[in-house]
Amino acid sequence: MTLNDLIKSFRQTNALLKLHVIKAINVNLTIRNWLFGYFIVEFEQKGSDRAKYGEFLLKKLSERLAKYDISNTHERELRRYRLFYQRYPQIGQAVLSRLDTTEIRETLSPKFEEDQIRGTLSPALTEQNKSVLPEKLLTHLSWSHFVPLMDIEDYRKRLFYELECIKGTWSVRELQRQISTLYYERSGMSRKPGLLSEQVQQSAEQFSIREIIKSPFTFEFLGLKAKDVVYESDLEQALIENLQEFMLELGHGICFEARQKRIVIGDEYFFIDLVFYHRILKCHILIELKTKEVKHEHIGQLNVYLNYFKKEIMRPDDNPPVGILLVTEKNKALVEYATAGMDEKLFVSKYLVELPSKKQLEEFLMRELQKN
Repeated sequence: MTLNDLIKSFRQTNALLKLHVIKAINVNLTIRNWLFGYFIVEFEQKGSDRAKYGEFLLKKLSERLAKYDISNTHERELRRYRLFYQRYPQIGQAVLSRLDTTEIRETLSPKFEEDQIRGTLSPALTEQNKSVLPEKLLTHLSWSHFVPLMDIEDYRKRLFYELECIKGTWSVRELQRQISTLYYERSGMSRKPGLLSEQVQQSAEQFSIREIIKSPFTFEFLGLKAKDVVYESDLEQALIENLQEFMLELGHGICFEARQKRIVIGDEYFFIDLVFYHRILKCHILIELKTKEVKHEHIGQLNVYLNYFKKEIMRPDDNPPVGILLVTEKNKALVEYATAGMDEKLFVSKYLVELPSKKQLEEFLMRELQKN
Protein backbone atom coordinates (compact mmCIF):
# COMPACT_ATOMS: atom_id res chain seq x y z
CA MET A 1 0.00 0.00 0.00
CA THR A 2 1.28 3.43 -0.95
CA LEU A 3 0.77 6.67 0.97
CA ASN A 4 -1.77 7.72 -1.66
CA ASP A 5 -3.71 4.49 -1.04
CA LEU A 6 -3.71 5.22 2.68
CA ILE A 7 -5.00 8.75 2.10
CA LYS A 8 -7.68 7.39 -0.24
CA SER A 9 -8.82 4.96 2.49
CA PHE A 10 -9.08 7.82 4.98
CA ARG A 11 -11.10 9.95 2.58
CA GLN A 12 -13.49 7.18 1.56
CA THR A 13 -14.09 6.06 5.15
CA ASN A 14 -14.66 9.61 6.34
CA ALA A 15 -17.08 10.42 3.50
CA LEU A 16 -19.05 7.18 3.91
CA LEU A 17 -19.47 7.39 7.67
CA LYS A 18 -20.27 11.10 7.55
CA LEU A 19 -23.01 10.30 5.05
CA HIS A 20 -24.38 7.61 7.40
CA VAL A 21 -24.50 10.12 10.26
CA ILE A 22 -26.36 12.70 8.20
CA LYS A 23 -28.88 10.13 6.97
CA ALA A 24 -29.37 8.88 10.52
CA ILE A 25 -30.11 12.43 11.70
CA ASN A 26 -32.72 12.82 8.97
CA VAL A 27 -34.41 9.47 9.71
CA ASN A 28 -34.48 10.11 13.46
CA LEU A 29 -35.93 13.60 12.99
CA THR A 30 -38.72 12.14 10.83
CA ILE A 31 -39.38 9.37 13.36
CA ARG A 32 -39.48 11.87 16.21
CA ASN A 33 -42.02 14.06 14.42
CA TRP A 34 -44.16 11.06 13.47
CA LEU A 35 -44.18 9.88 17.09
CA PHE A 36 -45.11 13.38 18.29
CA GLY A 37 -48.10 13.22 15.93
CA TYR A 38 -48.98 9.78 17.23
CA PHE A 39 -48.83 10.97 20.86
CA ILE A 40 -51.16 13.89 20.08
CA VAL A 41 -53.75 11.75 18.27
CA GLU A 42 -53.55 9.05 20.95
CA PHE A 43 -54.18 11.63 23.67
CA GLU A 44 -57.03 13.27 21.73
CA GLN A 45 -58.72 9.91 21.33
CA LYS A 46 -57.91 8.16 24.61
CA GLY A 47 -56.39 10.66 27.04
CA SER A 48 -58.04 10.60 30.47
CA ASP A 49 -58.19 14.42 30.67
CA ARG A 50 -58.57 15.15 26.95
CA ALA A 51 -61.97 16.78 27.49
CA LYS A 52 -60.36 19.26 29.88
CA TYR A 53 -58.22 20.72 27.09
CA GLY A 54 -60.44 20.05 24.06
CA GLU A 55 -59.75 22.25 21.07
CA PHE A 56 -57.10 24.17 22.99
CA LEU A 57 -54.90 21.11 23.48
CA LEU A 58 -52.16 22.12 21.02
CA LYS A 59 -51.95 25.65 22.41
CA LYS A 60 -51.73 24.38 25.97
CA LEU A 61 -49.27 21.65 24.99
CA SER A 62 -47.04 24.17 23.22
CA GLU A 63 -47.02 26.45 26.26
CA ARG A 64 -46.07 23.59 28.59
CA LEU A 65 -43.37 22.21 26.26
CA ALA A 66 -41.74 25.65 26.01
CA LYS A 67 -40.27 25.00 29.47
CA TYR A 68 -38.24 22.08 28.11
CA ASP A 69 -35.42 21.85 25.61
CA ILE A 70 -37.48 20.38 22.76
CA SER A 71 -37.12 22.04 19.37
CA ASN A 72 -40.02 23.00 17.12
CA THR A 73 -42.96 22.50 19.46
CA HIS A 74 -44.88 25.67 18.67
CA GLU A 75 -48.59 25.21 18.03
CA ARG A 76 -48.05 25.37 14.25
CA GLU A 77 -45.47 22.56 14.36
CA LEU A 78 -47.60 20.41 16.66
CA ARG A 79 -50.47 20.69 14.20
CA ARG A 80 -48.07 19.64 11.45
CA TYR A 81 -46.92 16.55 13.41
CA ARG A 82 -50.51 15.48 13.96
CA LEU A 83 -51.22 15.85 10.26
CA PHE A 84 -48.05 13.89 9.43
CA TYR A 85 -49.22 10.94 11.52
CA GLN A 86 -52.69 11.11 9.95
CA ARG A 87 -51.34 11.27 6.38
CA TYR A 88 -48.65 8.63 6.90
CA PRO A 89 -49.85 6.06 9.44
CA GLN A 90 -47.95 3.37 7.49
CA ILE A 91 -44.62 4.85 8.58
CA GLY A 92 -45.35 3.32 11.97
CA GLN A 93 -44.33 -0.04 10.54
CA ALA A 94 -40.83 1.30 9.83
CA VAL A 95 -40.76 3.11 13.17
CA LEU A 96 -41.54 -0.11 15.00
CA SER A 97 -38.60 -1.94 13.41
CA ARG A 98 -36.24 0.86 14.46
CA LEU A 99 -37.43 1.42 18.02
CA ASP A 100 -34.83 -0.51 19.94
CA THR A 101 -34.97 1.91 22.85
CA THR A 102 -37.01 0.46 25.70
CA GLU A 103 -37.77 3.89 27.13
CA ILE A 104 -39.43 5.01 23.88
CA ARG A 105 -41.36 1.76 23.49
CA GLU A 106 -42.76 2.24 26.97
CA THR A 107 -44.30 5.58 25.93
CA LEU A 108 -46.42 3.86 23.28
CA SER A 109 -49.84 2.43 23.93
CA PRO A 110 -50.13 -1.38 24.31
CA LYS A 111 -52.00 -1.54 21.01
CA PHE A 112 -49.30 0.28 19.01
CA GLU A 113 -47.31 -2.81 18.06
CA GLU A 114 -50.44 -4.81 17.26
CA ASP A 115 -51.78 -1.99 15.06
CA GLN A 116 -48.52 -1.67 13.13
CA ILE A 117 -48.19 -5.40 12.55
CA ARG A 118 -51.76 -5.50 11.28
CA GLY A 119 -51.19 -2.38 9.18
CA THR A 120 -52.67 1.08 9.55
CA LEU A 121 -53.03 2.13 5.95
CA SER A 122 -56.15 3.99 4.98
CA PRO A 123 -58.89 1.71 3.57
CA ALA A 124 -58.44 3.12 0.08
CA LEU A 125 -54.71 2.45 0.03
CA THR A 126 -55.06 -0.98 1.58
CA GLU A 127 -57.78 -1.94 -0.86
CA GLN A 128 -55.77 -0.89 -3.89
CA ASN A 129 -52.45 -2.05 -2.41
CA LYS A 130 -50.81 1.15 -3.59
CA SER A 131 -48.30 2.71 -1.30
CA VAL A 132 -44.60 3.43 -1.18
CA LEU A 133 -42.99 1.03 1.28
CA PRO A 134 -42.69 2.71 4.71
CA GLU A 135 -38.95 2.06 4.95
CA LYS A 136 -38.43 3.62 1.53
CA LEU A 137 -40.38 6.73 2.54
CA LEU A 138 -38.31 7.04 5.68
CA THR A 139 -34.91 6.64 4.01
CA HIS A 140 -35.49 8.40 0.67
CA LEU A 141 -37.41 11.48 1.78
CA SER A 142 -36.26 14.09 4.27
CA TRP A 143 -38.58 15.74 6.76
CA SER A 144 -38.42 18.85 4.56
CA HIS A 145 -39.90 16.76 1.72
CA PHE A 146 -42.77 15.57 3.89
CA VAL A 147 -43.81 19.12 4.79
CA PRO A 148 -45.25 19.99 1.32
CA LEU A 149 -46.39 16.40 0.69
CA MET A 150 -48.60 16.19 3.76
CA ASP A 151 -50.52 19.29 2.65
CA ILE A 152 -51.87 17.27 -0.31
CA GLU A 153 -55.25 15.84 0.68
CA ASP A 154 -55.78 13.50 -2.29
CA TYR A 155 -53.80 10.34 -1.50
CA ARG A 156 -53.46 9.51 -5.22
CA LYS A 157 -51.88 12.87 -5.90
CA ARG A 158 -49.63 12.56 -2.85
CA LEU A 159 -48.57 9.06 -3.94
CA PHE A 160 -47.76 10.37 -7.42
CA TYR A 161 -45.39 13.00 -6.03
CA GLU A 162 -43.83 10.53 -3.59
CA LEU A 163 -43.00 8.13 -6.43
CA GLU A 164 -41.72 10.82 -8.79
CA CYS A 165 -39.71 12.48 -6.05
CA ILE A 166 -38.03 9.22 -5.01
CA LYS A 167 -37.45 8.14 -8.61
CA GLY A 168 -35.80 11.43 -9.56
CA THR A 169 -34.16 12.08 -6.16
CA TRP A 170 -35.71 15.56 -6.26
CA SER A 171 -34.56 18.38 -4.07
CA VAL A 172 -37.18 19.91 -1.78
CA ARG A 173 -37.27 22.98 -4.00
CA GLU A 174 -37.89 20.80 -7.06
CA LEU A 175 -40.75 19.01 -5.31
CA GLN A 176 -42.33 22.33 -4.36
CA ARG A 177 -41.89 23.60 -7.90
CA GLN A 178 -43.53 20.55 -9.46
CA ILE A 179 -46.48 20.77 -7.07
CA SER A 180 -46.95 24.48 -7.76
CA THR A 181 -46.77 23.94 -11.54
CA LEU A 182 -49.44 21.22 -11.32
CA TYR A 183 -47.29 18.37 -12.60
CA TYR A 184 -49.84 15.78 -11.38
CA GLU A 185 -52.70 17.49 -13.21
CA ARG A 186 -50.61 17.99 -16.34
CA SER A 187 -49.64 14.32 -16.27
CA GLY A 188 -53.30 13.34 -16.07
CA MET A 189 -54.16 15.47 -19.11
CA SER A 190 -51.10 14.45 -21.12
CA ARG A 191 -51.53 12.01 -24.00
CA LYS A 192 -48.01 10.71 -23.24
CA PRO A 193 -47.50 10.92 -19.46
CA GLY A 194 -44.40 8.71 -19.70
CA LEU A 195 -42.73 11.18 -22.04
CA LEU A 196 -43.71 14.09 -19.78
CA SER A 197 -42.20 12.25 -16.79
CA GLU A 198 -39.00 11.65 -18.72
CA GLN A 199 -38.73 15.34 -19.63
CA VAL A 200 -39.44 16.47 -16.06
CA GLN A 201 -36.90 14.07 -14.57
CA GLN A 202 -34.19 15.11 -17.03
CA SER A 203 -34.40 18.76 -15.97
CA ALA A 204 -35.20 18.21 -12.28
CA GLU A 205 -32.94 19.62 -9.56
CA GLN A 206 -31.64 16.70 -7.55
CA PHE A 207 -31.51 16.31 -3.80
CA SER A 208 -28.19 16.99 -2.14
CA ILE A 209 -27.16 15.73 1.26
CA ARG A 210 -26.27 19.37 2.02
CA GLU A 211 -30.01 20.07 2.12
CA ILE A 212 -30.33 18.00 5.28
CA ILE A 213 -27.38 19.76 6.90
CA LYS A 214 -28.68 23.23 6.02
CA SER A 215 -32.30 22.51 6.88
CA PRO A 216 -33.60 24.61 9.79
CA PHE A 217 -35.43 21.51 11.01
CA THR A 218 -32.11 19.66 11.32
CA PHE A 219 -30.10 22.25 13.18
CA GLU A 220 -32.95 23.00 15.56
CA PHE A 221 -33.34 19.29 16.23
CA LEU A 222 -29.61 19.12 17.05
CA GLY A 223 -29.68 22.31 19.11
CA LEU A 224 -27.38 24.21 16.72
CA LYS A 225 -27.51 27.92 16.01
CA ALA A 226 -28.52 29.11 12.56
CA LYS A 227 -25.18 30.79 11.90
CA ASP A 228 -23.40 27.46 12.40
CA VAL A 229 -24.88 25.88 9.31
CA VAL A 230 -26.61 28.24 6.92
CA TYR A 231 -23.66 29.96 5.27
CA GLU A 232 -22.99 28.88 1.71
CA SER A 233 -19.28 29.74 1.79
CA ASP A 234 -16.43 30.91 3.95
CA LEU A 235 -16.43 34.17 2.01
CA GLU A 236 -20.04 34.84 2.88
CA GLN A 237 -19.43 34.09 6.54
CA ALA A 238 -16.39 36.40 6.67
CA LEU A 239 -18.32 39.19 4.97
CA ILE A 240 -21.24 38.91 7.37
CA GLU A 241 -19.02 38.88 10.46
CA ASN A 242 -17.03 41.91 9.34
CA LEU A 243 -20.11 43.75 8.11
CA GLN A 244 -21.64 43.43 11.55
CA GLU A 245 -18.57 45.07 13.12
CA PHE A 246 -18.45 47.72 10.36
CA MET A 247 -22.05 48.77 10.93
CA LEU A 248 -21.58 49.07 14.69
CA GLU A 249 -18.39 51.11 14.26
CA LEU A 250 -20.34 53.66 12.23
CA GLY A 251 -22.25 54.61 15.37
CA HIS A 252 -25.23 56.83 14.54
CA GLY A 253 -27.42 54.94 17.01
CA ILE A 254 -27.14 51.56 15.23
CA CYS A 255 -27.73 48.62 17.59
CA PHE A 256 -27.14 44.99 16.64
CA GLU A 257 -30.19 42.74 17.04
CA ALA A 258 -29.64 39.41 15.25
CA ARG A 259 -27.62 37.47 12.71
CA GLN A 260 -29.46 34.94 10.56
CA LYS A 261 -32.74 36.13 12.06
CA ARG A 262 -35.31 33.38 11.54
CA ILE A 263 -38.83 34.35 10.53
CA VAL A 264 -41.76 32.12 9.57
CA ILE A 265 -44.01 33.13 6.69
CA GLY A 266 -46.80 30.65 6.11
CA ASP A 267 -45.12 27.31 6.78
CA GLU A 268 -41.71 28.33 5.40
CA TYR A 269 -38.62 29.41 7.29
CA PHE A 270 -36.56 32.37 6.08
CA PHE A 271 -33.32 33.80 7.43
CA ILE A 272 -32.34 37.47 7.29
CA ASP A 273 -28.55 37.88 7.25
CA LEU A 274 -28.34 40.83 9.64
CA VAL A 275 -30.91 42.81 11.61
CA PHE A 276 -30.13 46.10 13.38
CA TYR A 277 -32.28 48.64 15.19
CA HIS A 278 -31.62 52.36 14.76
CA ARG A 279 -32.31 54.32 17.95
CA ILE A 280 -32.39 57.71 16.23
CA LEU A 281 -34.53 56.71 13.27
CA LYS A 282 -36.57 54.32 15.45
CA CYS A 283 -36.64 51.63 12.78
CA HIS A 284 -35.20 48.23 11.94
CA ILE A 285 -32.48 47.84 9.32
CA LEU A 286 -32.47 44.52 7.46
CA ILE A 287 -29.36 43.57 5.49
CA GLU A 288 -29.15 40.81 2.91
CA LEU A 289 -25.83 39.80 1.37
CA LYS A 290 -25.52 37.91 -1.92
CA THR A 291 -22.13 36.64 -3.08
CA LYS A 292 -23.40 36.22 -6.60
CA GLU A 293 -24.94 38.39 -9.29
CA VAL A 294 -28.05 40.34 -8.37
CA LYS A 295 -31.37 38.92 -9.47
CA HIS A 296 -34.83 40.42 -9.47
CA GLU A 297 -36.03 37.93 -6.85
CA HIS A 298 -33.36 39.13 -4.37
CA ILE A 299 -35.00 42.54 -4.19
CA GLY A 300 -38.44 40.95 -4.05
CA GLN A 301 -37.32 38.70 -1.20
CA LEU A 302 -35.99 41.66 0.78
CA ASN A 303 -39.31 43.48 0.29
CA VAL A 304 -41.14 40.42 1.65
CA TYR A 305 -38.97 40.63 4.77
CA LEU A 306 -39.69 44.36 5.12
CA ASN A 307 -43.43 43.83 4.82
CA TYR A 308 -43.23 41.05 7.40
CA PHE A 309 -41.45 43.38 9.83
CA LYS A 310 -44.03 46.12 9.18
CA LYS A 311 -46.86 43.75 9.99
CA GLU A 312 -45.41 41.52 12.72
CA ILE A 313 -42.47 43.29 14.39
CA MET A 314 -42.88 47.04 14.05
CA ARG A 315 -44.24 48.80 17.14
CA PRO A 316 -46.81 51.62 16.93
CA ASP A 317 -44.17 54.29 17.60
CA ASP A 318 -41.61 52.79 15.16
CA ASN A 319 -40.90 54.02 11.67
CA PRO A 320 -41.06 51.57 8.74
CA PRO A 321 -38.06 49.24 8.38
CA VAL A 322 -35.33 49.82 5.83
CA GLY A 323 -33.67 47.10 3.75
CA ILE A 324 -30.16 47.11 2.32
CA LEU A 325 -29.18 44.60 -0.37
CA LEU A 326 -25.45 44.05 -0.83
CA VAL A 327 -24.26 42.16 -3.90
CA THR A 328 -20.74 41.18 -4.92
CA GLU A 329 -20.23 40.50 -8.62
CA LYS A 330 -16.61 39.51 -9.30
CA ASN A 331 -14.75 42.81 -8.92
CA LYS A 332 -17.85 44.92 -8.60
CA ALA A 333 -19.94 45.77 -5.55
CA LEU A 334 -23.58 46.80 -5.72
CA VAL A 335 -25.69 48.35 -2.98
CA GLU A 336 -29.45 48.82 -3.19
CA TYR A 337 -31.85 50.25 -0.61
CA ALA A 338 -35.39 48.96 -0.24
CA THR A 339 -38.11 50.84 1.62
CA ALA A 340 -41.28 48.74 1.16
CA GLY A 341 -43.67 51.57 0.36
CA MET A 342 -41.97 54.30 2.40
CA ASP A 343 -42.18 57.79 0.93
CA GLU A 344 -39.04 58.19 -1.21
CA LYS A 345 -38.60 61.89 -0.43
CA LEU A 346 -38.79 61.19 3.28
CA PHE A 347 -36.27 58.38 2.89
CA VAL A 348 -33.74 60.50 0.98
CA SER A 349 -34.04 63.57 3.17
CA LYS A 350 -34.01 61.87 6.56
CA TYR A 351 -32.93 58.26 6.49
CA LEU A 352 -29.81 58.53 4.33
CA VAL A 353 -28.39 61.15 6.66
CA GLU A 354 -28.24 58.57 9.44
CA LEU A 355 -27.64 55.37 7.42
CA PRO A 356 -24.31 54.44 5.84
CA SER A 357 -24.06 55.72 2.29
CA LYS A 358 -23.86 53.48 -0.77
CA LYS A 359 -20.26 54.62 -1.25
CA GLN A 360 -19.27 53.55 2.28
CA LEU A 361 -20.87 50.14 1.85
CA GLU A 362 -19.40 49.58 -1.61
CA GLU A 363 -15.92 50.48 -0.33
CA PHE A 364 -16.37 48.05 2.56
CA LEU A 365 -17.33 45.22 0.18
CA MET A 366 -14.38 45.89 -2.12
CA ARG A 367 -11.93 45.89 0.81
CA GLU A 368 -13.31 42.58 2.05
CA LEU A 369 -13.21 40.98 -1.38
CA GLN A 370 -9.56 41.96 -1.79
CA LYS A 371 -8.73 40.40 1.59
CA ASN A 372 -10.48 37.14 0.69
